[in-house]
Amino acid sequence: MRDLRPTSNLVLQAIFNILYSVKGKDFLDLFAGTGQVGIKALEKGAKSVVFVDIEKKRIEDIKKKAKNYANTNFIVSDALKFLKTAQPFDVIFADPPYDYKFYDKLIKLSFDTLKEGGILIVEHRSNNDLSNILPDDFLESRKYGDTVISFWRKE
Repeated sequence: MRDLRPTSNLVLQAIFNILYSVKGKDFLDLFAGTGQVGIKALEKGAKSVVFVDIEKKRIEDIKKKAKNYANTNFIVSDALKFLKTAQPFDVIFADPPYDYKFYDKLIKLSFDTLKEGGILIVEHRSNNDLSNILPDDFLESRKYGDTVISFWRKE
């Protein structure tokens, strides 16, 4: 099992401040890990949350944490494989391992899976500049220590 690198509270707060509202939105938590981002989306009123992680044990742990919420789905899958057949989402949050080699594919497949007006958020290491992937749809990056959150919007 790969090491967990949970999203820091500072970054978690920043994500939801930038999103402003997820109320009534379909939310995808890719590379879900602890599930804290998707659970926060549920707390903030997301209509539905799908948690995807390649590790079955992590998905089982997230199910326990999210047991009081309706409209959740838990998928054990590789993120790229899941995206190829996924339903559309309003918000996609992806937090791949920092040594991830497929950011280009991840961002393009995620973007194709967004609904019109949807937002893609990717958490990554500060030494990866992802702004050149889909540059016309790139919004911004914000840095928090060694962590960066980058945003794209599908218009």
